[in-house]
Amino acid sequence: MRLTDAAAQRITELTKRADSEIVGLRVGVKNGGCAGQSYTVEYAHEIRATDEVVEDKGVKILVDPKAVLFLLGTELDFKTDRFSSTFVFNNPNQVSACGCGESVEIKPRSESALTAR
Repeated sequence: MRLTDAAAQRITELTKRADSEIVGLRVGVKNGGCAGQSYTVEYAHEIRATDEVVEDKGVKILVDPKAVLFLLGTELDFKTDRFSSTFVFNNPNQVSACGCGESVEIKPRSESALTAR
């Protein structure tokens, strides 16, 4: 995974304003929704032994081990428009999304792609 400048800046802002220590942002993929899956984003208060730790632009992203193959090659961005602000996953493994924008279908990359990175 990699971050855009906007995503790195937003994560830095959020961690500085938090009431407790935040070590990074934990991302993953969960089952559910009309397209079958959705992305997860949450504050990480600790680094778990199983986390895949990615550091980019001074920010730590902790990838859930079950989501690594789904998120290989993904760029995390942060977008703001007139009505909302949100993190956006630009994922080359995403094959479709539902109309609501909350649910996606992602095909995992092969194990060989994991060792090639």
